[in-house]
Amino acid sequence: MPDSWDDVRADLRGRLLDASTLVRAVAAGRRRGVPLAWRRAELRPVALKGGVRLQVTTYDERQAFSANHDTSTAGEAVDALLEQGFGNWHVETSTEVLQVRITKKGDAQVHRAARGETVEAAPAQHDRVKPRLFDVGNDDVRTFLTAVGVADHEGRIKPSRQDKYRQVEEFVRLLDASVEDARKAGSLHEPTAESPWRLVDLGCGHAYLTIGAYVWLAKVRGLQVRVHGVDVREDSRERNTKLATVLGWGDELTFEAATIADARDEPSADVVVALHACDTATDDALARAIRWRAPVILAAPCCHHDLQSQVAKADTPAEWSPVTRHGLLRERFVDLLTDALRASLLRIVGYRVDTVEFVSDEHTNRNLMIRAVRTGAPPSASDLADHDALVAEWHVVPALAERIADDVRVARERARP
Repeated sequence: MPDSWDDVRADLRGRLLDASTLVRAVAAGRRRGVPLAWRRAELRPVALKGGVRLQVTTYDERQAFSANHDTSTAGEAVDALLEQGFGNWHVETSTEVLQVRITKKGDAQVHRAARGETVEAAPAQHDRVKPRLFDVGNDDVRTFLTAVGVADHEGRIKPSRQDKYRQVEEFVRLLDASVEDARKAGSLHEPTAESPWRLVDLGCGHAYLTIGAYVWLAKVRGLQVRVHGVDVREDSRERNTKLATVLGWGDELTFEAATIADARDEPSADVVVALHACDTATDDALARAIRWRAPVILAAPCCHHDLQSQVAKADTPAEWSPVTRHGLLRERFVDLLTDALRASLLRIVGYRVDTVEFVSDEHTNRNLMIRAVRTGAPPSASDLADHDALVAEWHVVPALAERIADDVRVARERARP
């Protein structure tokens, strides 16, 4: 049964102000009908020369704002955040993880879980590295990382697997921020048992990140989610299915052996992931995500042979010859041109797009991720003009443009002046 938000808020306040036990806290999401000034807020104790302070970092659409509060101002700062219209609170103490979701009716759904091991809550140094989201203190996180060989049986990250752990950690950080952006944009519904989020990973490989996404969303954040991974190799499907079954998550984690173009057609997908899909396989993934009207798309392209061959055969714009006469520079530039055109097309068909740095894996040095959140906004005339000019100047036909030609045509008809 839901709890009273007033009672839960009082409990939250006490936890947030107890510097002896608080490890970190995150507030995100939006409550319907309640004003919200910030996209996200994070709280943690820090040790400064003047003593222990509660560091509060709030995020708007562009930047972060940090303030350190002593006992005279911390209570006021916490009260101000609790009055905001945040829909979800994630609070980690030295012994417990608390998840709070505020319902449309204003009640609070609370999930409490003991940490797998007690974590010392001594305040961190002010210049410490950013806190880990994918904390091995969580039983499910530790079980997953141990099962895939990233952690040993005592839950310690193996020195030889630090790179893989950092990749999973960074991925869930980007995923978490992206779903919260989509919630704020109104394109991502609140997940329920009857209508869970559907995450589809197109080109999942060994599924470290696929299962990591499930663990983060379902086990750490306590959200209703179903995850489906697609990879062309049958042995990957068998391995991943066996792993999901061994972990006890086979009902929520499913896998398929197919190309991205031939994978089963989902009735809908809320989050589409395509990490290091080679060449036009990335375009196949983006096209399927667009067709599903997916609220969130995370794509880290790998290899760009298609446009590389087109540019090599076409006349190069004269002003770019100082770049294109050098093979390595031309290759890197065309990689960027390919992804710029992909981002442009996503914007045209109704997505807010940015490109961020992502941790590359052992198979590729590509470290760019295209992150898109669906808004449904029509393109502007300048968006279309910029895209058309770039295509014409380089005499190329982007693979994604061919795959979503009908969507682009409809978007052009809806364009704003």
